[in-house]
Amino acid sequence: MAALGPPLRTLRGLLRELRHASARAGRPYRDTPAYRHVMAAFRAHRVTSEKLCRAQQELHFQAATYLCLLRSVREHLALHHEYHGKGERSPDEVAGLVGFRLPQQPGGKG
Repeated sequence: MAALGPPLRTLRGLLRELRHASARAGRPYRDTPAYRHVMAAFRAHRVTSEKLCRAQQELHFQAATYLCLLRSVREHLALHHEYHGKGERSPDEVAGLVGFRLPQQPGGKG
């Protein structure tokens, strides 16, 4: 298993992605059931000085996996909105999209 990093970084990443998701919905992220579930799960699986909780490692792995999913979906949507087909485009527009310029014909044609 790859190194997951500290659980606090994973928790902050999850909360950041929940903020992004709730901003699209137009409501505060702290009012969502997802926020309450994540916070309750992280609080319940805290490591204390009395015990080493194996469930915390499993929770951390699942949280990191879910964070990866949320981040990937958000980035995919951003790319999809940017590059999604908008119907028929002119050759000049297509060339500009990929970073090229069409050559100009002599005499001002084209």
